[in-house]
Amino acid sequence: MSALQKLVLASGSPRRIELLQQAGIEPDRIFPADVDETPLRAEHPRSLAKRLAREKAEKARNALSAEPGFDGAFILAADTVVAVGRRILPKAELSDEAADCLRLLSGRTHRVYSGVCLITPGDKVRLRLVETRVRFKRLSREELEAYLSSGEWHGKAGAYAVQGLAGSFVVKLVGSYTNVVGLPLYETLGLLDGDGYKVQANWGSGRIP
Repeated sequence: MSALQKLVLASGSPRRIELLQQAGIEPDRIFPADVDETPLRAEHPRSLAKRLAREKAEKARNALSAEPGFDGAFILAADTVVAVGRRILPKAELSDEAADCLRLLSGRTHRVYSGVCLITPGDKVRLRLVETRVRFKRLSREELEAYLSSGEWHGKAGAYAVQGLAGSFVVKLVGSYTNVVGLPLYETLGLLDGDGYKVQANWGSGRIP
């Protein structure tokens, strides 16, 4: 693959890496771009997702601009936000925090927003926002306690991972499932393909992970 076809993923998320691999794409570089994810005052969840995705992409571009072989790479970043109305749920780090999130989600519909940002070799910035509506069943105390004891919620936006045990909580999902996992594949591949990245380059080469 030529230098212009190099792809940097500005995220260390195993889920995003796996989703790209599912599409036959192996990033040439994983560059976790840590930024302050604190929402601005009165910031809407969709605005937060787009802002953080762009900040991560720009941070990775700036850090790698002087590195040989990556000055002309595609830079891809994403950020996922879970919200009930305008209330942004945290990436739960503590059990009590996770329990609060799950009680809020129990029996109601919430939204998952992902901002996806692509910076092209020509330094163009492309942004997409994807929204998925998810409805949870009403969780019993036993289900809540069992899920908390699994530890699967740790570090997850909204305190759940839809591809894991919490998938059994979903009554209805409207929109992109991969968005809820962490990277909306259809929109992401559309961004890449639309700006000249050959998404199918490895499909027939036997190099798909």
